[in-house]
Amino acid sequence: MVSPAPLCHIAFHRFVDLPDPARTAGCLRELARGLLGSVLVAREGINGVLAGPPAVLDSFEAALARDARLDGHFAGMAFKRSACASAPFARLKVHVKPMLVAVGTPGEAPFRPGGTAVGPQAWRALIAQEDVVVLDNRNSFEYRLGHFARAVDPGVSHFRDFPAYIQAHAPAWRAAGRRVAMYCTGGIRCEKTAAWMQDLGLDVYQLDGGILHYFQSMPDASVDWQGECFVFDNRVALDTRLQETGTTPEQVYGGLPDAAWRLQRARRLDAAA
Repeated sequence: MVSPAPLCHIAFHRFVDLPDPARTAGCLRELARGLLGSVLVAREGINGVLAGPPAVLDSFEAALARDARLDGHFAGMAFKRSACASAPFARLKVHVKPMLVAVGTPGEAPFRPGGTAVGPQAWRALIAQEDVVVLDNRNSFEYRLGHFARAVDPGVSHFRDFPAYIQAHAPAWRAAGRRVAMYCTGGIRCEKTAAWMQDLGLDVYQLDGGILHYFQSMPDASVDWQGECFVFDNRVALDTRLQETGTTPEQVYGGLPDAAWRLQRARRLDAAA
Protein backbone atom coordinates (compact mmCIF):
# COMPACT_ATOMS: atom_id res chain seq x y z
CA MET A 1 0.00 0.00 0.00
CA VAL A 2 1.35 3.45 -0.95
CA SER A 3 1.72 5.82 2.00
CA PRO A 4 -0.02 9.18 1.65
CA ALA A 5 2.20 12.12 0.74
CA PRO A 6 3.45 14.06 3.76
CA LEU A 7 1.63 17.29 4.50
CA CYS A 8 3.03 20.69 5.35
CA HIS A 9 1.30 23.84 6.58
CA ILE A 10 2.07 27.40 5.49
CA ALA A 11 0.91 30.69 6.99
CA PHE A 12 1.31 33.99 5.17
CA HIS A 13 -0.05 37.51 4.96
CA ARG A 14 0.72 40.82 3.36
CA PHE A 15 -0.86 44.23 3.69
CA VAL A 16 -0.99 45.76 0.21
CA ASP A 17 -3.57 47.82 -1.66
CA LEU A 18 -5.63 45.50 -3.88
CA PRO A 19 -7.89 47.54 -6.19
CA ASP A 20 -9.99 44.49 -7.13
CA PRO A 21 -10.13 41.94 -4.27
CA ALA A 22 -12.66 39.74 -6.10
CA ARG A 23 -10.30 39.39 -9.06
CA THR A 24 -7.41 38.53 -6.75
CA ALA A 25 -9.58 35.95 -4.94
CA GLY A 26 -10.48 34.27 -8.23
CA CYS A 27 -6.81 33.98 -9.15
CA LEU A 28 -5.95 32.55 -5.73
CA ARG A 29 -8.66 29.89 -6.01
CA GLU A 30 -7.07 28.74 -9.24
CA LEU A 31 -3.49 28.79 -7.91
CA ALA A 32 -4.44 26.97 -4.68
CA ARG A 33 -6.02 23.94 -6.36
CA GLY A 34 -4.75 20.79 -4.70
CA LEU A 35 -4.40 22.56 -1.33
CA LEU A 36 -6.71 22.87 1.67
CA GLY A 37 -7.14 25.78 4.04
CA SER A 38 -8.40 29.35 4.11
CA VAL A 39 -7.36 32.60 2.44
CA LEU A 40 -8.94 35.97 3.24
CA VAL A 41 -8.74 38.71 0.62
CA ALA A 42 -9.57 42.37 1.23
CA ARG A 43 -8.75 45.74 -0.23
CA GLU A 44 -5.94 45.91 2.35
CA GLY A 45 -4.25 42.60 1.35
CA ILE A 46 -4.34 38.84 1.96
CA ASN A 47 -4.07 36.50 4.95
CA GLY A 48 -3.84 32.76 4.45
CA VAL A 49 -3.19 29.34 5.96
CA LEU A 50 -2.90 26.36 3.62
CA ALA A 51 -1.80 22.74 3.79
CA GLY A 52 -0.75 20.15 1.23
CA PRO A 53 2.20 18.18 -0.12
CA PRO A 54 5.44 20.20 0.03
CA ALA A 55 5.87 20.23 -3.76
CA VAL A 56 2.37 21.64 -4.26
CA LEU A 57 3.05 24.33 -1.66
CA ASP A 58 6.32 25.17 -3.41
CA SER A 59 4.45 25.66 -6.69
CA PHE A 60 1.82 27.82 -5.00
CA GLU A 61 4.42 30.07 -3.36
CA ALA A 62 6.25 30.51 -6.65
CA ALA A 63 3.02 31.29 -8.50
CA LEU A 64 2.07 34.00 -5.99
CA ALA A 65 5.33 35.77 -6.77
CA ARG A 66 5.28 35.30 -10.55
CA ASP A 67 1.69 35.22 -11.81
CA ALA A 68 1.21 38.34 -13.94
CA ARG A 69 -2.42 38.69 -12.82
CA LEU A 70 -1.24 39.50 -9.29
CA ASP A 71 0.88 42.48 -10.46
CA GLY A 72 3.84 41.53 -8.28
CA HIS A 73 1.93 42.31 -5.07
CA PHE A 74 3.16 39.16 -3.33
CA ALA A 75 6.74 38.88 -4.56
CA GLY A 76 9.08 38.26 -1.64
CA MET A 77 6.27 37.52 0.80
CA ALA A 78 7.35 35.45 3.81
CA PHE A 79 5.87 31.99 4.42
CA LYS A 80 5.96 30.22 7.79
CA ARG A 81 6.08 26.46 7.15
CA SER A 82 5.60 23.56 9.54
CA ALA A 83 5.09 19.79 9.21
CA CYS A 84 1.71 18.13 9.84
CA ALA A 85 1.10 14.80 11.52
CA SER A 86 -2.60 15.20 10.77
CA ALA A 87 -4.59 17.16 8.18
CA PRO A 88 -5.13 20.71 9.47
CA PHE A 89 -8.04 21.53 7.14
CA ALA A 90 -10.88 19.77 5.36
CA ARG A 91 -11.53 22.07 2.40
CA LEU A 92 -10.31 25.15 0.57
CA LYS A 93 -12.02 28.48 1.21
CA VAL A 94 -11.07 31.80 -0.38
CA HIS A 95 -13.21 34.65 0.97
CA VAL A 96 -13.45 38.34 0.16
CA LYS A 97 -13.88 40.46 3.30
CA PRO A 98 -14.09 44.20 4.00
CA MET A 99 -10.93 43.92 6.15
CA LEU A 100 -8.38 41.21 6.93
CA VAL A 101 -8.47 42.01 10.63
CA ALA A 102 -11.18 44.02 12.37
CA VAL A 103 -9.58 45.57 15.44
CA GLY A 104 -12.60 47.46 16.76
CA THR A 105 -10.88 50.80 17.22
CA PRO A 106 -12.99 54.00 16.94
CA GLY A 107 -13.41 54.99 13.30
CA GLU A 108 -11.42 51.97 12.18
CA ALA A 109 -9.77 52.40 8.79
CA PRO A 110 -7.86 50.04 6.49
CA PHE A 111 -4.27 49.15 7.38
CA ARG A 112 -1.57 51.79 7.62
CA PRO A 113 2.02 51.04 8.61
CA GLY A 114 3.32 51.77 12.09
CA GLY A 115 5.61 50.53 14.82
CA THR A 116 9.03 48.96 14.42
CA ALA A 117 9.33 45.38 13.15
CA VAL A 118 11.93 43.40 15.13
CA GLY A 119 13.57 40.19 13.90
CA PRO A 120 13.91 37.11 16.13
CA GLN A 121 17.46 37.71 17.38
CA ALA A 122 16.81 41.37 18.18
CA TRP A 123 13.48 40.40 19.79
CA ARG A 124 15.26 38.19 22.30
CA ALA A 125 17.40 41.13 23.41
CA LEU A 126 14.47 43.58 23.38
CA ILE A 127 12.16 41.62 25.68
CA ALA A 128 14.93 41.28 28.26
CA GLN A 129 14.98 45.07 28.80
CA GLU A 130 13.41 46.29 32.04
CA ASP A 131 11.71 49.31 30.44
CA VAL A 132 9.82 47.09 27.95
CA VAL A 133 6.23 45.89 28.36
CA VAL A 134 6.07 42.50 26.61
CA LEU A 135 2.49 42.37 25.39
CA ASP A 136 0.67 39.26 24.14
CA ASN A 137 -1.67 40.40 21.34
CA ARG A 138 -3.83 37.25 21.39
CA ASN A 139 -6.81 35.85 23.27
CA SER A 140 -6.32 34.96 26.91
CA PHE A 141 -6.78 31.21 26.35
CA GLU A 142 -3.90 31.32 23.86
CA TYR A 143 -1.71 33.07 26.41
CA ARG A 144 -2.50 30.45 29.06
CA LEU A 145 -1.39 27.65 26.73
CA GLY A 146 1.96 29.33 26.09
CA HIS A 147 3.67 32.73 25.96
CA PHE A 148 6.99 34.55 26.03
CA ALA A 149 8.65 34.94 29.41
CA ARG A 150 7.65 38.23 31.12
CA ALA A 151 4.70 38.65 28.75
CA VAL A 152 1.53 40.39 29.93
CA ASP A 153 -1.88 38.81 29.32
CA PRO A 154 -4.41 41.52 28.33
CA GLY A 155 -7.14 39.13 29.50
CA VAL A 156 -9.32 39.43 26.38
CA SER A 157 -11.73 36.81 25.06
CA HIS A 158 -11.94 38.31 21.56
CA PHE A 159 -9.55 40.48 19.57
CA ARG A 160 -12.09 43.32 19.52
CA ASP A 161 -11.57 43.69 23.30
CA PHE A 162 -7.85 44.46 22.86
CA PRO A 163 -8.17 48.22 22.16
CA ALA A 164 -9.95 48.84 25.48
CA TYR A 165 -7.06 47.22 27.36
CA ILE A 166 -4.52 49.39 25.52
CA GLN A 167 -6.49 52.59 26.14
CA ALA A 168 -6.72 51.78 29.84
CA HIS A 169 -2.97 51.17 30.25
CA ALA A 170 -1.39 53.57 27.73
CA PRO A 171 -1.30 56.60 30.11
CA ALA A 172 0.68 54.69 32.75
CA TRP A 173 3.07 53.24 30.18
CA ARG A 174 3.69 56.69 28.70
CA ALA A 175 4.22 58.27 32.12
CA ALA A 176 6.77 55.58 33.03
CA GLY A 177 8.60 55.88 29.69
CA ARG A 178 7.96 52.23 28.91
CA ARG A 179 8.24 50.81 25.40
CA VAL A 180 5.73 48.20 24.18
CA ALA A 181 6.96 45.03 22.46
CA MET A 182 4.00 42.99 21.25
CA TYR A 183 3.63 39.68 19.47
CA CYS A 184 0.94 37.41 18.02
CA THR A 185 0.84 34.07 16.19
CA GLY A 186 1.76 35.18 12.67
CA GLY A 187 2.25 38.93 13.07
CA ILE A 188 -0.90 40.24 11.40
CA ARG A 189 -2.69 41.47 14.53
CA CYS A 190 0.37 43.40 15.64
CA GLU A 191 0.84 44.99 12.22
CA LYS A 192 -2.81 46.09 12.19
CA THR A 193 -2.75 47.66 15.67
CA ALA A 194 0.72 49.25 15.70
CA ALA A 195 -0.12 52.57 14.02
CA TRP A 196 -3.19 53.07 16.20
CA MET A 197 -1.09 52.44 19.33
CA GLN A 198 1.49 54.94 18.12
CA ASP A 199 -1.30 57.50 17.82
CA LEU A 200 -1.80 57.02 21.58
CA GLY A 201 1.78 58.15 22.12
CA LEU A 202 3.30 54.71 22.65
CA ASP A 203 6.73 53.57 21.43
CA VAL A 204 5.70 50.34 19.69
CA TYR A 205 7.72 47.33 18.53
CA GLN A 206 6.38 44.10 17.04
CA LEU A 207 7.85 40.64 16.49
CA ASP A 208 8.34 40.34 12.73
CA GLY A 209 6.48 37.26 11.45
CA GLY A 210 5.07 36.47 14.87
CA ILE A 211 5.56 33.42 17.06
CA LEU A 212 5.67 30.99 14.13
CA HIS A 213 8.55 32.85 12.52
CA TYR A 214 10.36 32.96 15.87
CA PHE A 215 10.05 29.18 16.27
CA GLN A 216 11.15 28.68 12.66
CA SER A 217 14.20 30.93 13.06
CA MET A 218 15.40 30.12 16.59
CA PRO A 219 16.42 26.49 17.31
CA ASP A 220 16.58 27.37 21.01
CA ALA A 221 13.23 29.21 21.13
CA SER A 222 12.32 27.25 24.26
CA VAL A 223 14.76 29.51 26.16
CA ASP A 224 12.27 32.38 25.76
CA TRP A 225 8.95 30.59 25.27
CA GLN A 226 6.97 28.89 28.03
CA GLY A 227 4.46 26.20 27.00
CA GLU A 228 2.90 25.64 23.58
CA CYS A 229 1.51 27.80 20.78
CA PHE A 230 -2.18 27.54 19.90
CA VAL A 231 -3.06 27.34 16.19
CA PHE A 232 -6.54 27.73 14.70
CA ASP A 233 -6.68 24.39 12.88
CA ASN A 234 -7.04 20.68 13.64
CA ARG A 235 -3.51 20.43 15.02
CA VAL A 236 -4.57 22.60 18.01
CA ALA A 237 -1.06 23.35 19.37
CA LEU A 238 2.63 23.31 18.38
CA ASP A 239 5.82 23.18 20.41
CA THR A 240 8.84 25.41 19.77
CA ARG A 241 10.07 22.95 17.11
CA LEU A 242 6.77 23.45 15.21
CA GLN A 243 5.65 19.91 16.02
CA GLU A 244 2.11 18.97 17.08
CA THR A 245 1.84 18.38 20.80
CA GLY A 246 -1.23 16.22 21.30
CA THR A 247 -3.06 18.93 23.23
CA THR A 248 -6.84 18.64 22.78
CA PRO A 249 -9.51 21.33 22.36
CA GLU A 250 -10.96 20.26 25.72
CA GLN A 251 -7.66 21.11 27.39
CA VAL A 252 -7.49 24.48 25.64
CA TYR A 253 -11.07 25.65 26.15
CA GLY A 254 -11.96 23.97 29.44
CA GLY A 255 -13.33 26.46 31.95
CA LEU A 256 -13.98 29.28 29.46
CA PRO A 257 -17.41 30.98 29.59
CA ASP A 258 -17.89 30.19 25.88
CA ALA A 259 -16.25 26.74 26.04
CA ALA A 260 -19.32 24.94 24.67
CA TRP A 261 -19.39 27.06 21.52
CA ARG A 262 -15.63 26.80 20.96
CA LEU A 263 -15.66 23.03 21.47
CA GLN A 264 -18.60 22.62 19.11
CA ARG A 265 -16.71 24.52 16.43
CA ALA A 266 -13.55 22.45 17.01
CA ARG A 267 -15.51 19.20 16.75
CA ARG A 268 -17.05 20.29 13.47
CA LEU A 269 -13.56 20.91 12.11
CA ASP A 270 -12.35 17.55 13.34
CA ALA A 271 -15.34 15.67 11.92
CA ALA A 272 -14.96 17.39 8.55
CA ALA A 273 -11.30 16.44 8.35
